[in-house]
Amino acid sequence: MPLGAVLFDLDGTLVDSLGDIAAAMNHALVHHGLPPHPEAAYLRFVGEGVSQLAHRATGGADPALQGRVLSTYHGYYDAHLFDRTSPYPGVVEMLQALAADGLPLGVLSNKSDDFVKRLAARLLPGVSFAAVYGERPGIPRKPDPTAALALAAELGVAPAACGFVGDTSVDMDTAKAAGMYGVGVTWGFRPAELEAHGAKAVVSSAADLLAALRAA
Repeated sequence: MPLGAVLFDLDGTLVDSLGDIAAAMNHALVHHGLPPHPEAAYLRFVGEGVSQLAHRATGGADPALQGRVLSTYHGYYDAHLFDRTSPYPGVVEMLQALAADGLPLGVLSNKSDDFVKRLAARLLPGVSFAAVYGERPGIPRKPDPTAALALAAELGVAPAACGFVGDTSVDMDTAKAAGMYGVGVTWGFRPAELEAHGAKAVVSSAADLLAALRAA
């Protein structure tokens, strides 16, 4: 059936935030006497929530130390959320075109909910999202489909008529588990994972993404 709504991941899909995430976590690691990582290492660390980010970045340090690192990370990231983060080329125009088509749009991220809302509001201007959600207490993170299914219900769209766009296996697994139409974007963090995790289409530009969603 034609798509009745589209859900988007945020980091690596709509905005390039890797530099600010890496800088914030490296600041926290050094502050607590741990070695920092090259920015490219964070391509493997991100995508499954901030707790997993801290676990991977600390090399599986004891939970108390991970908690301290995470607290420092949050404070630094909160103050540097927009230092380097920006939308990918053509993304704002693509979203505006979908909205003009009459499609309800949503954002569903494993990033902390407050950060997701602030990033979307400032960096994706003129886009009328029906809902924007990040990680929230009591709601399982992607790839668990609970949040995606609840968001589809909130938008009044059957899962099978809902597109889900992302840049990693986490997003494609979410789409598959929720019975949604998964589209992978190659400009994000882990493009090599997309096809193996069930992407119905894989695109390499915002223009191609718009065409793929309109043709779904």
